[in-house]
Amino acid sequence: MTTPLYDDIADWYEDYATVGSATYMDRVRSVLAELLGDGPGRCLDLCCGTGAHAGELRRLGWTPVGVDLSGGQLRHARSRLPVARADATALPLADGVVPAAVCLLAHTDMPDYPAAVAEMARVLAPGGRLVHVGLHPCFCGAFADRSDQGRIVIDGGYAERERTVRSWNPTGVRARVGAWHLPLADLLTAVAAAGLVLDRVVESGSGPIPDILALAATKPR
Repeated sequence: MTTPLYDDIADWYEDYATVGSATYMDRVRSVLAELLGDGPGRCLDLCCGTGAHAGELRRLGWTPVGVDLSGGQLRHARSRLPVARADATALPLADGVVPAAVCLLAHTDMPDYPAAVAEMARVLAPGGRLVHVGLHPCFCGAFADRSDQGRIVIDGGYAERERTVRSWNPTGVRARVGAWHLPLADLLTAVAAAGLVLDRVVESGSGPIPDILALAATKPR
């Protein structure tokens, strides 16, 4: 089982997710709503963290169910949605039981995100929808200096897939827990390898260069 890196910063992250980055989180939820659409039905919130997005899932008509590895994060999440503590690559769910699954801002927290995508595909019902919203793999990471939002500087580290705590922002999430980088080609290949059909891709940014890449995919009937 992967080490739950967020346990030591769970209280800090609760404040960060609800107050410190409220504008950014609103943008994440706007992209989520655009790609997921309205319920009803159960929606798996993979790596739900503190449950910060459960309210938006309910607003869209879904019934969220959260899974995360961090007991510290789930301590906050339990007041927002039903949760289970589990590894994203070994979900405690049967095949084909949920009509929707989302993973929000979490793919860089996993050493093997393609395995997590495959697990989400496994538990999706035929015709079910998967939505991924994450840091843009081309413009966000240890290889990207974003100190000037109008001019992102990319170095040769884009090809590195190992976990690192190197970050242009010394007080942000990545400087605290690190990140595994997943290049764009690997992300798209993971979706195809899981047997899902890519429907839409959305880029979002507060400036001219996007910091969010989101995609929606469907499990064939």
